[in-house]
Amino acid sequence: MILGCIADDLTGATDLALMLTREGLRTVQSTGLPPDDLDVADVDAVVVALKSRTIPAKDAVSQSLAAARALQRLGAQRLFFKYCSTFDSTDAGNIGPVADALLDLTGGGVTIACPAFPRAGRTIYAGYLFVNGVPLNESPMKDHPLTPMHDANLMRVLQRQTKRSVGLIGFDVVERGAAAVRDALAGGAIHFIVDAIADAHLRVIGAATAHLPLITGGSGVAMGLPAAYRDAGLLAQLTPPPERLAAPAGRAAILAGSCSAATRGQVQAAIAAGLPHLRIDPLEIASGTQTAQHVLQWIARQPQDKPFLVYSSDDPDAVRQVQQRLGRAQAGTIVEDLLGRVAAALPAQGFTRLIVAGGETSGAVMQALDAGVLSIGPEIDPGVPWTLARPRVHAGSAMALALKSGNFGAPDFFLKAWDRLA
Repeated sequence: MILGCIADDLTGATDLALMLTREGLRTVQSTGLPPDDLDVADVDAVVVALKSRTIPAKDAVSQSLAAARALQRLGAQRLFFKYCSTFDSTDAGNIGPVADALLDLTGGGVTIACPAFPRAGRTIYAGYLFVNGVPLNESPMKDHPLTPMHDANLMRVLQRQTKRSVGLIGFDVVERGAAAVRDALAGGAIHFIVDAIADAHLRVIGAATAHLPLITGGSGVAMGLPAAYRDAGLLAQLTPPPERLAAPAGRAAILAGSCSAATRGQVQAAIAAGLPHLRIDPLEIASGTQTAQHVLQWIARQPQDKPFLVYSSDDPDAVRQVQQRLGRAQAGTIVEDLLGRVAAALPAQGFTRLIVAGGETSGAVMQALDAGVLSIGPEIDPGVPWTLARPRVHAGSAMALALKSGNFGAPDFFLKAWDRLA
């Protein structure tokens, strides 16, 4: 195994696993620590999905180090710390503290921080992060309920999280190619924000940094790594990605917990297309008037020949009002817990195809299904593949899962995703 990856949430892990698979690495994803007896004889990369993005920094560091050591025991030659392409974090962490701890584990040196993913509308120029052409602090991320981003300058954001020096490898350097980027890594800093506004820049960065013991960034920066590993003689050949996923026959459902602008648009498109839908209200959950049993009773009444949508997505003003009533953490947790209980009951009712929107929601669903290792299937939209899991809560059943970051996917994602299943 060449590459061991630690992702700070589940959908981010899937995003990275898809990128590596699409570019030619045989990749599997583990929810939580991989078992020490995981067979990696025919695996080039393992991605570990944690739920560490918004927990206290010291806990994120502890969990990330445990994952890194598990990957090293499996033979990982290099590490990759994956976070969101919108650099979701607070001044207290968790990106800086985790990156520092992983640097110490791998022997120090330098690393990069590059969340750019141009195909998903995330670009970096002069160290500033843009989301669909808008500075990060002017994008919908300014209203994120857990990690509101109010500064687009990634050097400043990261420097507030680390005592190590933060530098910049600018657009002009990246344009000159991999050798220029490698030379710039000797520029005196420890963490380097790297500009990228096109896929070609990500491939340059991958070629320039493939030798580093640790890389940090979004999934985009992994784009150039497989070819760089092949060119360095670490990999004999690249493996073509799958085009379709052979999914087990069964019922289909959509569970959406994200309140991001992208997911809200996908919810509205699904409703407009006539999909049966049920809205989850955190205040009703808190009062006991809406329970998992109520949701499952509604599901039992739905047609079996088409998917339905259960969602809690709402606009930022409504989310703030709920948070004021219940508290920021509790408002999200009670929705995740309910959707997790609903998901746990689905396999026994014949559900084998499931779309989940939102990183925290996906984590809750995966925990409820007790689904450990995922095989990576075809890409639906940039950063979102179908995967195949075998939930242990219903022995012998396999389930096709699409775990979507709240910010990702086209407006018709919930409608078109099923076409990639065989």
